Amino acid sequence: MVFVKYTILFFIFLLTACIGNLISKKYKNRVDELKTFKEAFNILESKIKFTYEPLGDIFEEISNLSYKNSINSIFMNAKNNMKKLGLKKSWDKAIENNKQNLSLKTEDIDIIKNLGNMLGKTDVEGQLSEIKLNMSFLDTQIAIAEEECMKNEKMYRTMGTIFGLAIIIILI
Repeated sequence: MVFVKYTILFFIFLLTACIGNLISKKYKNRVDELKTFKEAFNILESKIKFTYEPLGDIFEEISNLSYKNSINSIFMNAKNNMKKLGLKKSWDKAIENNKQNLSLKTEDIDIIKNLGNMLGKTDVEGQLSEIKLNMSFLDTQIAIAEEECMKNEKMYRTMGTIFGLAIIIILI
């Protein structure tokens, strides 16, 4: 009977520690996703600047890179819907369809959605300046996300462990 009790207490501790780690992982994932979007925007900028490829081809090429599946699917969905809906609507729809799979905050998503406003509507220089503007916004969000990650990641891991220990102490 004592063995069963301690086994259950161990699993309770393990569960609360895992929950704390899962919550803390969202902060790290947000930083990684923002950096991935910045890399994708950088590739988009280079392709527009030097190759003059159509945006659909560029989106497909970016979606074939080894990013997270949700980020790849945003670019692929935008490319697939571009002929039916136009660039802005297809970009917004692709982000809306995939945002539940991302760890991004609303302001991050708004910045990423903002890219679709000017792409394909202006000349090359206008598109490049829009991409650079969005990348500078992403730099700000990355700095904020890294600060939040440093502050909150360790706190949630520790809270999960401490909460598990508190439950164990109460139940003993």
